[in-house]
Amino acid sequence: MNEQQLERMRTGKGFVAALDQSGGSTPKALLQYGVAEDAYTDEEGMFTAVHTMRTRIIQSPAFDSDHILGAILFENTMDREIDGKSTADYLWEDKGIVPFLKVDQGLDVEKNGVQLMKPMPKLDDLLARAADKRIFGTKMRSVIHEANPGGIKQVAEQQFEVGKRIFAAGLIPIIEPEVNILSEDREESERILKEEIIQQLAKLDPDVRIMLKLSIPSKDGFYSDLMQDSHVVRVVALSGGYPQKEANEHLARNPGLIASFSRALAEGLSFGQTEADFNETLKRSIESIYSASIT
Repeated sequence: MNEQQLERMRTGKGFVAALDQSGGSTPKALLQYGVAEDAYTDEEGMFTAVHTMRTRIIQSPAFDSDHILGAILFENTMDREIDGKSTADYLWEDKGIVPFLKVDQGLDVEKNGVQLMKPMPKLDDLLARAADKRIFGTKMRSVIHEANPGGIKQVAEQQFEVGKRIFAAGLIPIIEPEVNILSEDREESERILKEEIIQQLAKLDPDVRIMLKLSIPSKDGFYSDLMQDSHVVRVVALSGGYPQKEANEHLARNPGLIASFSRALAEGLSFGQTEADFNETLKRSIESIYSASIT
């Protein structure tokens, strides 16, 4: 584990950029960027198009370590290069930004009010490859739709069980049990989830370190105590479907909570923009998200 990267994630000012759209969400991300599905003919063409988009973001002068602590990559992005370097090496060596990798294989069908992660039979191989690529940490997502205690307990148990395997492989896991911000009993789901997280943290060996990626809570400051736990490197927040402005407003009311935005980060970016317009749009987004993250 890179101690310099660990210290940066633990104490640095900034936020985490989520550039990890997978095969299922990539067409939507490209469409938002102005690249229609008829612009590519197969999966390889789709991934090439999205890597071009991500490369444009990463290489932008606005995408800098003064504002951004880390970036989460999709497996296909990890395996590609920017300027002759692996994407992870380019992020750290050229930008000073800590590389993470999305490792889950998507969501299972909804049951007991939640969607667990699909099985990950190749996880150990993926973690070994990530370590070889000098990836610092990982991210994996589940979703909670209802305040079902049994379902939420399953989410927490699965996330932490996989998280322990990831830490044992020398990487820092970002545990992401997302609460659907549109759910009718969202606040109760957050309460149950927090109790389960506290119980799981108490079971960890003293040396284990994790990060948490949570929906911005409905009650301001609700996760402040989790930030003080000795196992927790950082607590970051997903935008959860909020537009950028609204996500920033909610985030700013939660001291210590920093962003890990995807759609909100890329909002307003377009394939057809000039480099000047693209960079200026990205700069405004990054500065606004940064400002909300350091309150």
